[in-house]
Amino acid sequence: MSAALPKVLCLKKGTLLKQVFALSRAATPRESRLCAAGDALVSCHRHYKSRPTHGIGRFKYLLPKEAPKKKKDKVQMKEINVGTEHEYGDVNIQMTSYDMCLVEHFAQYVHKLCNRLSIRVNESYAMPTKTNEVLFLEERGSKMQLDAVLTTHQRVVQISGLSSTFAPILLEIIQSSQPEGVHLLVKEHTEADFKSRLKSRPELEELLAQMN
Repeated sequence: MSAALPKVLCLKKGTLLKQVFALSRAATPRESRLCAAGDALVSCHRHYKSRPTHGIGRFKYLLPKEAPKKKKDKVQMKEINVGTEHEYGDVNIQMTSYDMCLVEHFAQYVHKLCNRLSIRVNESYAMPTKTNEVLFLEERGSKMQLDAVLTTHQRVVQISGLSSTFAPILLEIIQSSQPEGVHLLVKEHTEADFKSRLKSRPELEELLAQMN
């Protein structure tokens, strides 16, 4: 009796699977298909397959509208602050070195020092890199040969409103922490300093000179 019971259960399961298979084959593609889950029948029709996406995946409408890009205006020189009897005007702290990392870190130190001492920093910028070639002449030769190429890096920190009594203290602090290999120069800001930041165009200058 116990051996016959599993055979009956297997026959019932086989007939049930045959009926489900026959129903799935007889149903048309548009009709809903049936899936067998034990004794219960569950609908497995995918409703989204025959419908459009309705903008799924679009996100641009969620972003704020960007303002139209404005044309870059020409760089104009600001008015130079001359200063008063007790205060300096615009002062440039120029740092020059052959090592770019060294002069960059020193410029950051000077900038942070001025901020801590409540000295107004107008701007901090880098000057165009300059390259110098070192030539040497042999003892019994007449041609110059290239010995080395030196690249000079310069950083400028422009300050204003420095009092005449505090200026010597600031310079002493900067000189005490000046690293080896960095040349330091403190001077008043002039129009020539502003023009040296811009790229020179000799061809255009020659044409303007001919027109004038």
